[in-house]
Amino acid sequence: MQETLRNAAAAAVLAANLAAVPALAAEPPTQQVAYRSAVIDGIEIAYREAGDPARPAVLLLHGFPTSSHMFRELIPVLAQRYHVLAPDYPGFGASAMPPADSFDYSFANFARLMTAFIDAKGIGRYAAYVMDYGAPVGYRMFAADPERVIGFVIQNGNAYEGLPETWDDIRAYWADPSSENADKLRGFLTLEGTKWQFIAGTRDASRISPDNFWHVQYLLDRPGNQAIQLKLFYDYRTNVALYPEWQALFREYQPPALVVWGRNDPLFPGYLAEGYRRDLKDVEFHLLDTGHFALEEEGPFIAEHMLAFLDRVTN
Repeated sequence: MQETLRNAAAAAVLAANLAAVPALAAEPPTQQVAYRSAVIDGIEIAYREAGDPARPAVLLLHGFPTSSHMFRELIPVLAQRYHVLAPDYPGFGASAMPPADSFDYSFANFARLMTAFIDAKGIGRYAAYVMDYGAPVGYRMFAADPERVIGFVIQNGNAYEGLPETWDDIRAYWADPSSENADKLRGFLTLEGTKWQFIAGTRDASRISPDNFWHVQYLLDRPGNQAIQLKLFYDYRTNVALYPEWQALFREYQPPALVVWGRNDPLFPGYLAEGYRRDLKDVEFHLLDTGHFALEEEGPFIAEHMLAFLDRVTN
């Protein structure tokens, strides 16, 4: 009798578990992400790709010190409706890492390579997600051909004056690129500096996957990579000089924009996002209670609003 009761109870538990299966099956299927590479102007560019190439294109441009890895959870969601491309810049992710003294590590060159990359993929017009380094790359591409950009999703990607005190050592390096000033910046390239970028300003640091830290730090610790990053730190001054030009282009061409910005970011605080509201007429604006890598805490919110934004501007 007891064995019969135990069997009946087990059957009831199994039936209850099976009853939940239809709800799971009702979820949209996971979109397969392909990990590919293309040789662009002699440089191997690694990229993630998903979705139907016949659908509108979305270009995801990553920041420092990460790679297309930062979009790992966003890509399958977007790919349900869009053709998604997320390349790694040279020296980042799985792309080639030519030595700093034999390659032009600059934002102008990155923009040129990313344009050549989408040309090679047969992309005409596209929407762009720009974050951190992705903003000066994307805005240089926009400046070269404004009509090609359908719209921007802007996440802690700056184009406005007023960088905070956390930039003081970088500003000193712009004024005097000495080895002494370079050494002051090496803290950004350590594991402690990497963790700080991912955790500072978050609501709950325990929810930020440490996989981010190990993945990024492994790449930063490759021999020769620090020299690459220091070249880009120095070249960032050229982006600041172009801020007024980009702002003028925003006012002239009025690209639709979705701003989803981590307001507690110590590098690009929320006040820097306000400039987009002054210059753009068609802008959806959200300051989120998180830090630099807003996708880590606000991924579902960003994905939902991004899909709605893309549905509107691509139709």
